[in-house]
Amino acid sequence: MKYLRSLQAVLSYMPILALIGSTQFISAQTSDADTQKEQRIQMWLDDQDKNQDGKVSPDEAIRQMKSNFKNLDRNNDGFIDRTELGQLADRLAGNRNRTEGNRTEAPSQNNRQQNQASRSASDSVQLIENIPYADTDNPRQMLDLLLPKNHEGESLPVIVFIHGGGWRNGNKQGGRNRVTPFVASGNYAGVTVAYRLSGESQWPSQIHDCKAAIRWIRANAKKYNLNADRIGVWGTSAGGHLVTMLGTSGDVKAMDGSLGSNNEYSSRVTCVADFFGPTNFLTMNKTAIESARLDHDAADSPESLLIGGAIQDNPEKVATADPITYVSADDPPILIVHGTKDPLVSFNQSELLYAALDKKGVDKTLITVDGGEHGRGFPPITGELVERFFDHHLRGNKTSWSDQTVQAVAIQRGR
Repeated sequence: MKYLRSLQAVLSYMPILALIGSTQFISAQTSDADTQKEQRIQMWLDDQDKNQDGKVSPDEAIRQMKSNFKNLDRNNDGFIDRTELGQLADRLAGNRNRTEGNRTEAPSQNNRQQNQASRSASDSVQLIENIPYADTDNPRQMLDLLLPKNHEGESLPVIVFIHGGGWRNGNKQGGRNRVTPFVASGNYAGVTVAYRLSGESQWPSQIHDCKAAIRWIRANAKKYNLNADRIGVWGTSAGGHLVTMLGTSGDVKAMDGSLGSNNEYSSRVTCVADFFGPTNFLTMNKTAIESARLDHDAADSPESLLIGGAIQDNPEKVATADPITYVSADDPPILIVHGTKDPLVSFNQSELLYAALDKKGVDKTLITVDGGEHGRGFPPITGELVERFFDHHLRGNKTSWSDQTVQAVAIQRGR
């Protein structure tokens, strides 16, 4: 498989890339300083903001962030917030620029290989940024389209990535790394979707946005040589929740919304890859692991902010946001990947989804990462399974697999 190694590297080393001083694996077309700064901030938060409150506490900080916590916490409030992370990103960018300007020694072999890989990806992938999918100028209602350069063959199946971040953080730029290996292979087109966060608009705005993006893909399939009948979706955490919603609530009018000018098109998807997404909000506290610190029932939890009130006080609205509410026999195949030691979204959330799908006879696969945390410790085989899943359902490369348990790889801990 031509691009397996590249995909596995992205999945295996995403947490490491979030460490201070990490280099960004992005195409040459995304070198804008503000974009890189925002990506760096978000990766730090994804890796260290374990309770998803938009800031890093002393207990959450790892490595250099932990050892330099007092210096980074400039307002002395006991947290490193987005503003302070932005200041750190600015300083690191300045230091890197000065270092590169004064560097005279030859680059190391690792750097040469990394630069070659980046050039290879950018040379083979065309990026079209910030396409409005809902006929608005809201940057949160735009998508990025990635296409293989010089493709003149059959229409391409599409892999859509939807980012996580507790529905209140994150951006579509982070998804480019996930879909780039697929697009660079020449076998797929890729899309990364931005959606309105809970601080701007409450549920069901987020799923309305995602479905409008799917309709846009179908409406523009001929223009970009896309296969409108083969659209796979992939998401992590909150993004896993949203892609699962896309799978289970296909053509449910209340979840479809009416955004944009493409409402004559279906919002259904062909297959779903759900990485540790919530599926039943009201049970999240009950099945959390002992070391979990996030109170999902609190009024300021990510789930409560999403629906606009404490979840236990609003069970009817919560039900509209639970993917398992909509499970039916005609749902598309779903690949579920989850770690048993996830401190934010309990493993039981995926067990509940699996049971609901099984009851309706839906094609599903559960990959249990024994000892895996919230996107951490996932071994390279999870990347291989994602590739096989999409190849099977989107390209017709028939294969078979079954539910399985894989061992987590070692997770580096902060000092």
